Amino acid sequence: MKALPEKFAERMKLLLGDDYDNYIASLNEKPVRAFRVNTDKISVEDFLKINPFDTQKIPYVDNGFYFEDEKIGNHPYHHAGMIYVQEPGAMMPAECVEIDPDWFVLDMCAAPGGKSTQLKNKLGENGILVSNEIIPSRCKILTGNVERLGLKNVVTTCMDTKKLAQNFPETFDLIMVDAPCSGEGMFRKEEIAIDEWSEENVKNCADRQREILENAVKCLKSGGYIVYATCTFSLDENEKIIDYFLKNHPDFEIVRVPEAVEKSTCDGVNFEGCECENIRFARRFYPHKNKGEGQFAAVLHNTNSPFNYPAQRGKSKAKIDKVIYDFLDDTLVDYDSEKVILNKGTPVYIDPDFEVRKSTVFSMGINIGEVRKNYLQPHHQFFMGMGKDFKRKIDLSPECDEIKKYLHGEEFETDCPNGWAVVMVDGCALGGAKVVNGRAKNHYPKGLRIK
Repeated sequence: MKALPEKFAERMKLLLGDDYDNYIASLNEKPVRAFRVNTDKISVEDFLKINPFDTQKIPYVDNGFYFEDEKIGNHPYHHAGMIYVQEPGAMMPAECVEIDPDWFVLDMCAAPGGKSTQLKNKLGENGILVSNEIIPSRCKILTGNVERLGLKNVVTTCMDTKKLAQNFPETFDLIMVDAPCSGEGMFRKEEIAIDEWSEENVKNCADRQREILENAVKCLKSGGYIVYATCTFSLDENEKIIDYFLKNHPDFEIVRVPEAVEKSTCDGVNFEGCECENIRFARRFYPHKNKGEGQFAAVLHNTNSPFNYPAQRGKSKAKIDKVIYDFLDDTLVDYDSEKVILNKGTPVYIDPDFEVRKSTVFSMGINIGEVRKNYLQPHHQFFMGMGKDFKRKIDLSPECDEIKKYLHGEEFETDCPNGWAVVMVDGCALGGAKVVNGRAKNHYPKGLRIK
């Protein structure tokens, strides 16, 4: 790999001491690959019964596995959102807090969506995830991953953290701050991070990180938690940020992480002038000690007594076109009509008790589809998110000819009754089809098809 910046190397020698040579050696090793089972679609137990990959369990992630297979992104299980490929070190921060399934959770810097989708798997039917990304092109990628995994009760937004604080004051039980950083932990995996590294960039990142944390505090409920995370080793962006934050917010404390995470990581680093007695509670993930790239995480707990916030109620619903209900009645075995609302004129399916200013939304809930003249054209997200509730299902095996045709955008024969059907692979939604007289007309989006 490329030579490390001289100033960075000097700092790492001071930080690691005798371990420095082991760190350098690790940078010439092959990056570790991993995925998580999407438990919103399939349980880990059921996945392991059909798992075709060569995998090994990640000790600190209940649904996480290392793997070495090639071209996993073209496997039907990936297309069906059954798995999410994610760097194993990056899975660590979302495992740092035990999450109540009814919580409202915010991911402030979310794209491409690894930590967001990991957090959503921990929420139940009543939990809400707001997943934010400031850059529109990256927010589109984030929304695409939420769609592929078929996640319900997710709102994606595209704004800076200052606007988040204005739109969602004292709203969330947990906030993930995966802060933009100098990327030192990614040097092995992304060599461009070496080219972009500078001491000035480290300082600029630290300034931005302090600002983002201040905005996170404004969004947090009394008694809530902030997980601060980076993919860098710099004290200036990690422990010094935490120490500075705690000096300025005496109503917060740093708390320990679950035992599995603690055993799989290293303690936070004390430094001259540090006033945080428990800075060791922060966690460091090193490539020469762990299977994955560099990460840092710390859990900040608001020690004020939790306030009994009144239940949020959405504004009175706009009238829903009868065509939408007729479509849902024909298509689904069951659904909650109260969760059908309009977002900018588009019918979506989401818990109505979470109020969102619709002007702030990039996407919201499950997009049901587009109302046209006297009929509804379903959206791909509807099949992915509501597939298990469909009346008409075409369940295929991952090796069959029909699934290969489907992923290439072709029609195939089926004995499924006429009407809108969900195409599934081993019980997990892959997309939609319109069945007409024994032929499944393909509605898999062109941009997702295998070329």
